[in-house]
Amino acid sequence: MSDVVLQAESYGSLLFAPEVPCIVVQWHAFANSQQFRGLMNQSLEAFADQAQQYWPLGWLMDARQMSAITPADQIWLETDWNARAYAAGLRHIGIATAENIFGRIATQVYIANTVAQTHYTLDAASLPTLDEAKDWVREALG
Repeated sequence: MSDVVLQAESYGSLLFAPEVPCIVVQWHAFANSQQFRGLMNQSLEAFADQAQQYWPLGWLMDARQMSAITPADQIWLETDWNARAYAAGLRHIGIATAENIFGRIATQVYIANTVAQTHYTLDAASLPTLDEAKDWVREALG
């Protein structure tokens, strides 16, 4: 079953993978802060929409083409986006590992910040391929 494109921008796309099921944020290039936060926020809206039909529902970041995430956006993810994602019912975040060092560092920082939180509990893991990340999310959903 193919992923359904919900939104496509030059810097990233928002997809739905019904076979998992999960929302997928797929980065194509560097996204400035406004673009990054916009697509991340839209992924939460899509999560809420799809969760009405598919439950449990996971979330996946395809970071293979992603580059750096600014320190301010890392803090925003940790203190704002993650808390809202948890409140929406999100519990499992799979990440397809970035191909470049800046993207790998960004996702490693994100995972470390996420699992260290005490205000919410999100299970986050980085996997080498998109297929492995989808399999991990599917298994985590039970």
